Amino acid sequence: MTNEEIKNDLRYLKLLSRDFPNTDSVATEIINLEAILHLPKPTEHFLADLHGESEAFEHVLRNASGNIKRKVREALGNDISAEDLRDICTLIYYPEEQLRAVRNRGVRMPDYYQQRLEWLVKICRRVSSKYTRSKVRKSLPEQYAYIIEELLHEHQADIDKQAYVNIIIQTMIGTRRAEKFIIAMCYLIQRLSIDRLHILGDIFDRGPGAHLIMDRLENYGRWDIQWGNHDILWMGAAAGNPCCVMSVIRLSLRYANTATLEDGYGISLMPLAAFAMDAYANDNCKLFEPRLDGGAEVPTKKNLRLLAQMHKAAVIIQFKLEGALYEKHPEWNMSDRNLLKCVDFQKGTITIGDEHYQLLDTNFPTIDPENPLKLSAEEEAVVRSLVRSFQISDRLTRHTTCLTDHGSMYRIYNDNLLFHASIPMCEDGTLKTVNILGESVAGAELMDRIELIVRTALDETSSKLNVEECVDYMWYLWCGQDSPLFGKSKMATFERQFLAEKETWQEEKGWYYKLRDEASVMDGLMDAFGIAGSHRHIINGHVPVRASRGEKPIKAEGRLIVIDGGFSKAYHDTTGIAGYTLVYHSRGLELVQHEPFLSKHDAIEYGTDIRSTTQIVELRGHRLMVSDTDRGKELREQVIDLEKLLRAYRRGYIKS
Repeated sequence: MTNEEIKNDLRYLKLLSRDFPNTDSVATEIINLEAILHLPKPTEHFLADLHGESEAFEHVLRNASGNIKRKVREALGNDISAEDLRDICTLIYYPEEQLRAVRNRGVRMPDYYQQRLEWLVKICRRVSSKYTRSKVRKSLPEQYAYIIEELLHEHQADIDKQAYVNIIIQTMIGTRRAEKFIIAMCYLIQRLSIDRLHILGDIFDRGPGAHLIMDRLENYGRWDIQWGNHDILWMGAAAGNPCCVMSVIRLSLRYANTATLEDGYGISLMPLAAFAMDAYANDNCKLFEPRLDGGAEVPTKKNLRLLAQMHKAAVIIQFKLEGALYEKHPEWNMSDRNLLKCVDFQKGTITIGDEHYQLLDTNFPTIDPENPLKLSAEEEAVVRSLVRSFQISDRLTRHTTCLTDHGSMYRIYNDNLLFHASIPMCEDGTLKTVNILGESVAGAELMDRIELIVRTALDETSSKLNVEECVDYMWYLWCGQDSPLFGKSKMATFERQFLAEKETWQEEKGWYYKLRDEASVMDGLMDAFGIAGSHRHIINGHVPVRASRGEKPIKAEGRLIVIDGGFSKAYHDTTGIAGYTLVYHSRGLELVQHEPFLSKHDAIEYGTDIRSTTQIVELRGHRLMVSDTDRGKELREQVIDLEKLLRAYRRGYIKS
């Protein structure tokens, strides 16, 4: 490096010298970073389409998609029985509950503590082997940090040291601190088993526990999310988009899962309930009874009728609001979805294209046939109240902020392109140019533009875009043909609700879905996003893989991995399984196919884990190191900067 090059970087190097004030500190950090580069690659965990299934999500997070059981087998070898294997795994997943269950079985606890502590130390030593002592130390619970460090770094061959360790464990038991220490060790193993969590969208809707998933993620640390269409719908509702608000409520009522709305976010549905009972007092609303395959409790006959009335009220209000939006934004090219204007209310029919269809329900007491999109005074009051409830929910605001802080439309991480659904394409596999708020963009530029719109809708100070247009656009992202989060010809909500002819229900998929089995198209897409190398992949979710019909999650000769296997109970019959997860460790990529999760109670009481099948997607010929990752690139850049600083010290440009 020449003196001139050092002079050009002198301002930056002086800033860097605040953290490394002399040659010794610089040299020490270079040694540390070079050592980290030669550690095994940390494990990444990919999940998609959680859809409010908080118990299943929590279990998969705790068992790291079977990664912890694998580590237990590696650490303890063949000496452990199948029964003890179940016990130690359940202990790691649910330490407080498992310890309580063991006590209730009358087990001699001092012996149990002694054996489990010895095993936990071995397992923890195994899962921490990929990390520096510094990184492990930062993950340790403060109360037991020193003791755990001693246990992790003792040498079994050293007899004196082994005796020292045994005394630590025995003293822990004697002072009645064993349980708290075991709990701390179990959560440390959970944390170290997965270095980074990737969620490929759709935390919300269908299941009852989206708010519980968000609570967990708020404190998780190393995670990111590529927003899904259901996440965007809730984010749009939080931003005050009335269409998004009514669609969120409609979906909750459709699956009889109002727990997230009412218990999770304190959103009162009373205004809607009072209106619906009055407006549809003489209507059995049979067509609007909720689906009960989403895991919700079966409501009483009285509550079932009320849910149906509220559902119908929400549906009609939504169709009025979205029709008004399509008229406000002709540039969306969605006038054909303004279906209330296609209804002949006198005949009870609708004209779609050249076809006429009889409606299954013709009772519309709140619709003015001369002006079908006009809200009644009562409907306007309901919408105002509900929009206000979404906007003032502190917990929803906090969770929305969390989603924007950790989220994006897409992410490139370790040569993998992550996004939720699709990228708009033309028939020939080239990227489709889409006009968004006056700017024509495609591919990565399109995704970046949409991300700016989303952030503007939620934080009006973040850009110079028109905030009202951005808030409106959140609805287009939910159901627009060229939305990367949707990618279909239409969302057939009206047809599925009011028409018997199933051919009208069809939602034709965009060209991305028709071409995603072609390796050359997926290669072209990765080229367009600037991803190079022979081990690159696209990973997404959104469309459930119908494993029961023989559909495969690995497509395009291994370029594309679709990990939406039906986490939500509502999809189990469709997919035949209960979801996929993907694990990317230093040996390669593994796809894990899960059977349905029974319950947390069964996991603790009977030691039942999720039954999973692992499929090797890609096995590397050599073990991946940190130097092979994006983090490795960052560390090498830091080493280069530190070497510049070292030369600047040695040549006198900066004084120690």
